[in-house]
This record gives sequence, structure tokens and C-alpha cells, in this order.
Amino acid sequence: MNPDFQFKEFRIRQERSAMKVGTDGVLLGAWTSLSHHPDTILDIGAGTGLIALMLAQRSAAETIDAVEAEGAAFEECVENFEASPWGDRLFCYHAGFADFAEEIEDRYELIVSNPPYFESQVGGADPARDRARQLAALPFDVLLGGVAQLLAPKGRFSAILPFAAEGVFLQEAESRGLYPSRLTRVKGNPTAPVKRSLIECTREAGPCEEHTLTIEWERHQYTPEYTALTRDFYLKM
Repeated sequence: MNPDFQFKEFRIRQERSAMKVGTDGVLLGAWTSLSHHPDTILDIGAGTGLIALMLAQRSAAETIDAVEAEGAAFEECVENFEASPWGDRLFCYHAGFADFAEEIEDRYELIVSNPPYFESQVGGADPARDRARQLAALPFDVLLGGVAQLLAPKGRFSAILPFAAEGVFLQEAESRGLYPSRLTRVKGNPTAPVKRSLIECTREAGPCEEHTLTIEWERHQYTPEYTALTRDFYLKM
């Protein structure tokens, strides 16, 4: 079975990476606003490089950096970057984010992250995937502290996380001087509970646009909103 995932304009190799292509990453890559035309972008915990590649397709940013701590994922991310049409704009650092934030002097106009989110030991069959999904691998205070340090004055930070963690995340963000400007809560179908929160933060406190996005009416029957959001990427949209 071929583990690669083919999008309209690029391919993701994901044989070795713990975290495979999933709806969360696609949502964040498609939902993140580029209306401020960022020239510098950072993807924290890049995994296969999916989100950085989506932003490369969507933007004219000259610098799109990624940081990935896990060795196999880093190697596959680099391969995916080099095989894409935008390899000259993409670069991945092999480092933990805390170390990266301390050492890097650049400031980014857009920062994105699909952070790990299980607070307790997962105990699954794939230890690397478990580590990638555990909150302990990148606690919110470390993530948001680094973002506050690296974000340009007029920059934006976008993340996707479980709805259950939304309140804690926003509280920690505000303690770092990061305030929500857009918030979209995601549910699988019209009768399902909200499962994910897409959050955009800036350094300026102000009104927050709030929306709800439903992915499917029923199994494989996608809503117009989700189709419009992802049609530039999925082959069958």
C-alpha cells in the first residue's frame, strides 16, 4: 500500500512520520488567514510539512520555515519540501521548539501550529505517534511563550486544538499578550458535538469573529463551507 497522500499541487510522503495527513492539519492550512500578506511564516511542529506546504501554495511568502523535533518526521518533511514546487522558499529546522525560540533572532509575520494535545499518557501501539500527540511534548506555556517571542508586532498566530482545551489555551495566550481575533469551532456533522477549535491570535486586544464549521451532512457528504475551504487541495473536491 502506497503511504503517500496526493494533493492537487503537491504530494506528502508519510511512511516514517508518526503523524499522518489528517483533517486537523488540512483545516488549519486552509483556514489560516493570509489577508495581511505575510512574507515570513513559521510552522511549529511541522510533522510531514503539510501545513507549511499548503501555505506555500496559498501565499507568496518568501520565507516559510518549519521546526520539527522528531527525527523521522524531520527527514520526511525535508523530502516533501524539496519535492514540492516551492522548495526554494521552504526550510525545516531539526530542533525542539523551546530551543529554537531561544536561538532564533527572526520575527515571523505568521506563525501556525497543530500542537500535540493529549495531556495524559496515550499508550497506543505507536510510541512515536503517542509522543507527537502528548501535550507534554509541547505544553501550551512553552508553545505560547515561544510564539510571543517570535511573532512580529503586527503578526498573526493560528492553531487548531481540541475544543475542550480552548479555554485553557486562550487564558494562557492572553497572559502572554496574545488575544483571539478569529475563532471557528468545528463539528463533524450537524448533530455531533464541537470537537476542534481553530484560533487566530494577534497582539491587539479587540473583537473576536466567531463561527461554527460543520464538515459533513452525513458520511462523505461534505458541506458547502468545508468544500469551499478545501477545494484547492483535495483531488476529489
